[in-house]
Amino acid sequence: MNCKGQLIDLSTPKVMGILNITPNSFFDGGKYKNENELLERAGKMLNEGATFIDVGAYSSKPNAEFVSEEEEISRIIPVVNLLQKHFPDIILSIDTFRAGVAKVCVENGAAIINDISAGKLDEKMLETIAKFQVPYIMMHMKGTPQTMQTFTQYDDIIKEMLFYFSERVAAVRALGINDVLVDPGFGFAKTLEQNFEVMQKLELFQMLELPLLIGISRKSMIYKTLDTNAEKALNGTTFLNTIALTKGAKILRVHDVKEAVECVRLFNKLS
Repeated sequence: MNCKGQLIDLSTPKVMGILNITPNSFFDGGKYKNENELLERAGKMLNEGATFIDVGAYSSKPNAEFVSEEEEISRIIPVVNLLQKHFPDIILSIDTFRAGVAKVCVENGAAIINDISAGKLDEKMLETIAKFQVPYIMMHMKGTPQTMQTFTQYDDIIKEMLFYFSERVAAVRALGINDVLVDPGFGFAKTLEQNFEVMQKLELFQMLELPLLIGISRKSMIYKTLDTNAEKALNGTTFLNTIALTKGAKILRVHDVKEAVECVRLFNKLS
């Protein structure tokens, strides 16, 4: 995919490091109190082998509190500028479902938009992506972060997800958007059992013929199954990331870059 003129070859899986700048994210919310801590975290992930850094300023965890667009922009733009100043070659992904946030971030140098709603929560998102022609990650979700866990009824979850993505892909292709990735959205409008069904059948998403991004890092599907917590869910994350790689994942979106990069390196030895 084309990131600001730099071609990223996804034939070898890549790692995307998570940099949440929200005060309430489920794992690392509120950890970074100042510029030095943010730079230290980003630098560590880049040194460990992250190809992309995904910055989010609006927590999308279940029942997350609402944040205005103005507040989201005021949180994220200083971080976008700070990271690019200190890491000129950084490839920044922006975790947002708002076209206004996407627009100002791309104008300030961001390279990728990562949208949990695949354009369904802001009718202007797809035309914004088409205008700037940046890679676009579309996730599967129903409802909003505040309501999504009330929308877990499916007759056939895989069939419905594939239909959802087919419809969204048609919408982006109609606008001439070239670089599109899909994210199954583990934990979004899905029960614990449904998350594992999606993981079990993950290879079926290859029929979309689009790169697959997987984000299961330290999520509740892991720590609830293991009767632990997010802080102790790294081993489970590593295991499921490995399974995802064997089923076609091209990008692992993670909190722990070193361990994910090691997964990819070992997986490549087996490929």
